[in-house]
Amino acid sequence: MTRYAASFMPDRAPLHMPAQTFAQVPGRRALHKSTGVVGLIWRLAAFIPTIMLTALVCVSINNYLGRDGVMMLEGVVLALVALTFVWLTFSVNTACLGIIRVALSRSGDETASTDPPPANIALLVPIYHEEPWAVFGNASAMLKELTESADGNRYTLYILSDTRDPTIAALEERAFAALQLERHPRVAVHYRRRLENTDKKIGNLYDWIESWGAAHEAMIVLDADSLMSGPAIQQLARALAADPDAGLIQSRPMLIGAQTLFGRVQQFSNSVYGWLLAEGLASWSQHEGNYWGHNAIIRTKAFAESARLPNLKGWRGREQLILSHDFVEAGMLRRAGWTVRLLPQVDGSFEETPQTLIDYILRDQRWCHGNMQHLRLLATRGFHMISRIHLLQGAMAFLMSPVWLAVVILWSFLSVGREVPASYFSMANPLLPVWPEQELNIAWVYLFFVYGMLLFPKLFGALLFGFKRATRVAYGSTAMYVGSILVELVLSVLYAPIMMVQHTIATLSALLGRNMSWLPQNRGQGSYGWLATLKFHWVETVLGLTLMGGIIFADVSVLILPIAVSLAFAVPLSRLSAWPVANVGPRVLRLDTPHSLDEPLIVRSARNERAWMKSVLSAGDAIAAE
Repeated sequence: MTRYAASFMPDRAPLHMPAQTFAQVPGRRALHKSTGVVGLIWRLAAFIPTIMLTALVCVSINNYLGRDGVMMLEGVVLALVALTFVWLTFSVNTACLGIIRVALSRSGDETASTDPPPANIALLVPIYHEEPWAVFGNASAMLKELTESADGNRYTLYILSDTRDPTIAALEERAFAALQLERHPRVAVHYRRRLENTDKKIGNLYDWIESWGAAHEAMIVLDADSLMSGPAIQQLARALAADPDAGLIQSRPMLIGAQTLFGRVQQFSNSVYGWLLAEGLASWSQHEGNYWGHNAIIRTKAFAESARLPNLKGWRGREQLILSHDFVEAGMLRRAGWTVRLLPQVDGSFEETPQTLIDYILRDQRWCHGNMQHLRLLATRGFHMISRIHLLQGAMAFLMSPVWLAVVILWSFLSVGREVPASYFSMANPLLPVWPEQELNIAWVYLFFVYGMLLFPKLFGALLFGFKRATRVAYGSTAMYVGSILVELVLSVLYAPIMMVQHTIATLSALLGRNMSWLPQNRGQGSYGWLATLKFHWVETVLGLTLMGGIIFADVSVLILPIAVSLAFAVPLSRLSAWPVANVGPRVLRLDTPHSLDEPLIVRSARNERAWMKSVLSAGDAIAAE
């Protein structure tokens, strides 16, 4: 019985993909080149200052609290503060290392200049209930660029569908037929749709590897909204060919296509500040990098031999699919003796971002459930220590939200910065008041330090990034660049508390083992109505109003007023996030980037190809209706 509802594929080229286990370490190949002394220095520079600064801050707070003895709840607050400082200082330190790394490697080309032997490379696009004109339009743009350039490699594009909706499936087949008629002579195009979407995306990819993987030395995995220029694809191919140890090389995708206020905030932040963290991550991860699930090139045989993931045992003994599989696959590749690298300076790698706050949160909820599984894999046998750190980072990205929320509530209601009862008169001189010295409130110190740590990478990165006049002009002008930075900072501060509460809800749900529906991502820019928005954000609204009431009527610390206001106004802020600012409103609110003001060739081509594909499918619908 066939496994496919539709199949327009080449002859099978099966590649064995043995099942792996977390309990046993497979045979490990020897690396040709190790991280070495330089890599060790980068890692020491990443972790030692983080530990030292966190210890210094915690000792200072402990000494402050310990003057009258540390109560149990204050000890809990101290432990939570320690967690927040580890996370903050490590992030800031990573950004600082990114600056140093860029200064030390100004060439910008991290790949070999020699021409490697030709390779057969597959471009894989797994899809599930996506807009066919968008997926096939992007594919057409990439095919045209690869056809026009000649690097000696042979490329084959595979659209791997798991779509269940018959209407969307029919559109996919028509879009594939239209793509074939375009005739890209240097790039073959294939399509197939599975009858059952067993194991979701990971099962979709495993099915391709086991059926056709042997025909390709490497595969570039793309998401439905991924877009890569021909030179970017070729740069990844050269990098893989030049490094016999490389099992996976990850590019840094730039965000494009944002039309709403929230989407533009994410896109602007990714453009101005994202390079800092990516360069810093590359500096200390070295050969033990991470995989983000798309826009990466993978050595097919290495992946097949070492990265087939087993299921996890659930809380009630049921087997669970590993949802955030990419981090784990990177660890499995490294465990088998293959390197995993990040090339932040590869230009021409793009993806889209959710357009509204609600869509962004829904995507994060899916990631949260997967990343919480990583906590159960930290003790996996054979994993490199840096691979374990990546897994921990993925989990901590969500676990920090309940920690922050607990710090905010405990610090506010327990009055950690305790005021000593004033005594204005003494028995020695009862007629002359003695005014007590005002003590520095440790809560204010903590608050300013936290905000300083959060803003430092952004402000420093914006300053360095905008140091050259040409860069500022690329963002519209100096005034637009500075104004956009200020707008992005204000909006990020407003949306951060809402994200904190929503991440806390998602984290608790994941830790309690609650199942969630894994719906396809909404890639449109339609907004949600007032009632739907209130239903989604009612927890933040109630919490915000409660905190504001506490500040007014119950002497709760005024320090949390900005957080309380943001939470109380979560509904209008969420509605505001869907405001289509790309073509309306004050120019500074558009948060333009060089890629929105002067679109790269591949982005313009993809937009035109999507419009063409949509017109083709619409014409087909009109004919069918007649």
